[in-house]
Amino acid sequence: MRAIPQAEFVKSATAPAHYPEGDLPEVAFVGRSNVGKSSLLNSLVGRKKLAHISSTPGKTRHINFYLIDRAYHFVDLPGYGYAKVSKTEREAWRKSIESYLTGRRQLRLVVSLIDIRHEPTRLDRDLIEWLDQLGLPFIIVLTKSDKVKSGEIVTRLKEVNELFSSSPKFLEAIPFSIKDKDSRWTVLNAIEARANL
Repeated sequence: MRAIPQAEFVKSATAPAHYPEGDLPEVAFVGRSNVGKSSLLNSLVGRKKLAHISSTPGKTRHINFYLIDRAYHFVDLPGYGYAKVSKTEREAWRKSIESYLTGRRQLRLVVSLIDIRHEPTRLDRDLIEWLDQLGLPFIIVLTKSDKVKSGEIVTRLKEVNELFSSSPKFLEAIPFSIKDKDSRWTVLNAIEARANL
């Protein structure tokens, strides 16, 4: 079996002027607050605390960059859709995410996270429509698959594939659980293949 990738935190940024310099390819992770984004990132690199899991969701607007195998970056974008924050804060997140997605030439792939227990929300669908408009290829990772029965996983996968089948930049949907090490490799292999890393 292949080795777990080496990973190190590079920096946090709130504006393009603070993003890392250079031409390393990047893979961005985006999803609603509490969808399990930090857990996914930590699992992919075999670390418990590389990406911080906040007890207060929706409080950061930072974009976090992690160097993977000294070859490419994972980019952790702020979570969206947390209701208990002000309209001003929500707008600041939107601008932070937008400035990255629309202007980062190193971006190769977006990983959109959706909680498998729920249908994609309006915000999830809006994000994916936006990725299509920007011409950004993306995969969907359906998190927390250990919390539903295997039959429900099959049903949700089918629903998501049908829902986004008309999206020209949609590549595939993958169920993921932090309790299933095989799903870690499935997601990681898909990321590296789809982003040509």
